[in-house]
Amino acid sequence: MGLEAGTLTQHLTYGLKEAGFDVVCMEARQVNAALSAMRNKTDKHDARGIAQILRSGWYSRVHVKSVESHYIRALLSSRKVMQRKCIDLENEIRGLLKVFGVKLPMHLSRGSFDAAVRDTIESDLALCNALLPMLQARQMLLETFLELDRRVRRAAREDAICMRFMSIPGVGEITALSFKAAVDDPTRFKSSRTVGAHFGPTPRRFQSGEKDNPGRISHAGGADVRATLYAAANAMLMRSIAWSSLKAWGVKLMKTKGRRRAIVAVARKVAVVLHRMWTDGTEFRFGSEAAA
Repeated sequence: MGLEAGTLTQHLTYGLKEAGFDVVCMEARQVNAALSAMRNKTDKHDARGIAQILRSGWYSRVHVKSVESHYIRALLSSRKVMQRKCIDLENEIRGLLKVFGVKLPMHLSRGSFDAAVRDTIESDLALCNALLPMLQARQMLLETFLELDRRVRRAAREDAICMRFMSIPGVGEITALSFKAAVDDPTRFKSSRTVGAHFGPTPRRFQSGEKDNPGRISHAGGADVRATLYAAANAMLMRSIAWSSLKAWGVKLMKTKGRRRAIVAVARKVAVVLHRMWTDGTEFRFGSEAAA
């Protein structure tokens, strides 16, 4: 039985497998390209087209993640949603206060924002009626975010694989847990080098005849995982004081290619190293500082 990858993929796949069916989950963009050749789009034609794709074997099989990975991803997504809502409310309050000549500092920590704004709002009755409910809603969202953040970090510290990942300078709880949930099964990659391309920090390529133009990164895979890998690489190069051969390679690349390209390249290397550590059960090797 063939299925196009979608939001109900995990639920349908495991349910059909329990019923005794052999389920194949196919890459959505490839199925869409094949079905676009049909003139009329109907459910009947789509089902017939998917059957033809299965029969011909022209499809890429999509890995359906485990239920545990989906639980972790749900926790990470909930944390990120609360973080975004807090930032949106903070920016809205900043913008409304500017109309009345109140300009807040650019950098305010999560805990100091309420104290910096509340006195100003409560001193004016009109502002209090308009902005105080928004400030209270932001405080409730912040408390929810902090609770979800504690749960995410606790889950990472209680996982042996994530603790091994965090031995790499710059890799924290969010990066380790996001990478583990996204990969799910490390054996589904034949080589660790393909993991970097799987999450998108590798350049596209257009080659035809005499043309061979490398482009920007492909942005394939999960955007959240790619963002955490980028943040880990940036922390390794710009913040961490721990020296390693990987950091030395990134610093050398930064001098020739620029900071952003170097961080993207290190992010791809971090993904490869994380997968290799997972499959081999090895620890991160810093390398000698003299060789670096």
